[in-house]
Amino acid sequence: METHRLRKHADYQLVYKAGRKQFAKQIAYFYALRPAERRSETAGPRVGLTVPKALGKAVDRNRIKRRLREAVRRALPRLTAPVDVVLHPRRSVIDAEFAAIEREVAVIFRAVQAAYERVAAKASGEGKAS
Repeated sequence: METHRLRKHADYQLVYKAGRKQFAKQIAYFYALRPAERRSETAGPRVGLTVPKALGKAVDRNRIKRRLREAVRRALPRLTAPVDVVLHPRRSVIDAEFAAIEREVAVIFRAVQAAYERVAAKASGEGKAS
């Protein structure tokens, strides 16, 4: 996952500003298509995590991040689009079974991939019409 990680504050801000916000059961997520000039940095998706202090002490937040990172690592092959995704878990993730978190991350990645494919199909369809 190391190369598929959002790291810079500016990248997170771009996703928040230019992207879409969606909700799953236990995780809110933001995603944005990466501009063409920035795609050369990383070919595939980049994923970032935000775990607010409201979710508990540092021990709890770090545990949430570890579990989410592992779920992302396992689900990453489902997402091939050049998009940036930020996962923002809810408090219920602390007590959730790992399998449920893993399923939810997979569902999120499938939804983001499908949204990208719709945009790509629409763009290629418009190109043929002109």
